[in-house]
Amino acid sequence: MSAPGGGQPAATTDEPDFFRGNDLVTDPYPYFDRLRARCPVTREPRYGVYMVTGYEEACAVYTDPDTFSSCNSVTGPFPGFPVPLEGRDEREVDELIERHRHELPFSDQIITMDPPRHRDHRHLLMRQLTPKRLKENEEFVRRAADRRIADLVAAGACELIADYANPFTLEVIADLLGVPEEEHGEFLEAMAHRPHGDAPGSTSAQMSQNPLAWLYDRFSRYVEDRRRQPRDDVLTALATTTFPNGELPEVIDVVRVAANVFAAGQETTVRLLGSALQRLGDDPELQLRLRDQPELVADFVEETLRSESPVKGDFRLARRTTTVGGVEIPAGATVMVLNGAANRDPRHFAEPADFRIDRREAREHLAFGRGVHSCPGGPLARLEARVSIERLLERTSEIRISEEHHGPPGARRYRYVPTYILRGLTRLHLELRPADFGSGGQVPQGAS
Repeated sequence: MSAPGGGQPAATTDEPDFFRGNDLVTDPYPYFDRLRARCPVTREPRYGVYMVTGYEEACAVYTDPDTFSSCNSVTGPFPGFPVPLEGRDEREVDELIERHRHELPFSDQIITMDPPRHRDHRHLLMRQLTPKRLKENEEFVRRAADRRIADLVAAGACELIADYANPFTLEVIADLLGVPEEEHGEFLEAMAHRPHGDAPGSTSAQMSQNPLAWLYDRFSRYVEDRRRQPRDDVLTALATTTFPNGELPEVIDVVRVAANVFAAGQETTVRLLGSALQRLGDDPELQLRLRDQPELVADFVEETLRSESPVKGDFRLARRTTTVGGVEIPAGATVMVLNGAANRDPRHFAEPADFRIDRREAREHLAFGRGVHSCPGGPLARLEARVSIERLLERTSEIRISEEHHGPPGARRYRYVPTYILRGLTRLHLELRPADFGSGGQVPQGAS
């Protein structure tokens, strides 16, 4: 039987504050384990958020968009819903969500839309992320990685996030969307200077309703130009894509999709690359194994996604009273599905704290979500990570964590992004020893 307030023993307010505290930024996993041990669906005491830490329970929420609205998917309890929902009946909650959802930050983004509107806008997105388009983009990914990695190896050291991950991922997503190469620098500058309070995971009580407005103007110009003067390029394809019923969308609808792909696709892949190279830099034996068996790099990427999900979790708003994992969740409740916790649920992943590149169930992770909102950019993120790791391993004989910046093994010092949404390093200093390609000085095929 469910206990009052969420079906688990009452939590005490002396527990760490997951949303506004700093105690859990570096290592949230013991906290996730404690919540799951109490109950896979637990109502935390400060903000009343139902924390979903179990794998099956997470899948149940993700695959039920009729019950769980995505209107608050990236904001959660901050700034909260515009009007009180507690104590309302199901019909009232449903009506209030539709009446006020446009007042929430990111409300014009596909990640906060519900079916059927979500289906139509996702269709616009998937027309750009086709297997054919990703295949065409792969050669560009390899060239971009080779060019940047050659400079890093020549220098013998790098700060991975700023020197490689940020510019590389931006370059790739810009190319995919057809942004002219001469304008890539402007986009990188704009991304670097976004207001922190407008980022997903902000605890600010006041957020601009459209935090991606700085991208909208540029993409609006692209789309309008290509509709006036079509060309044989990606931007023209983006501008002329139609809804499933054949109607041409408004310019702003196309722009919103492009802006979301640009911002979300870059940020999460940066965090994935940081986690992967942090792992490699601390494990010489793993480096050796992957150099000897490069076909295992893809499996390494999947296990990295499972063990260090770039997105800690997504929020949902319960439209109606329901039960998940034996716990009653009332209509109007805020729910957080914790990908990082579900991916370490021992009921689904054996010995989940262990990092195993031969884990058979690794690809069942929820790093990219599940259901109608599963991340459409997952294949691109996998490609970027795999190519980057392959090229780094080919061009180096050793990758080491810088002790000067991060301390010695067993006493490393890292700083993580201070948000309850994203999981990843702010900096990763590496030392790179070039590979010995033999007396002929030959580099691997495709490298430069």
